[in-house]
Amino acid sequence: PSPFMADALKPLLRRPLRVTIADGRIFLGTFVGTDKALNLLLVNTDEFRLGPAENPHGRYVGQVMIPWPRIVRVEAQ
Repeated sequence: PSPFMADALKPLLRRPLRVTIADGRIFLGTFVGTDKALNLLLVNTDEFRLGPAENPHGRYVGQVMIPWPRIVRVEAQ
């Protein structure tokens, strides 16, 4: 990850994000920062799994650190 990526994420601080990771899970939470490796830190987060048998309401997971290499998509709400 480059310093440019960290600068690109700064405007998203304290905004709700929808983060999709490689295994298909989606996390909806408030973006509060990154670490040196650009792993994303979300708080007040709900996790959703895609699929017909999954819970459409998701589950509350609270604070999560999402590894940068696993991230497929980041969307600001």
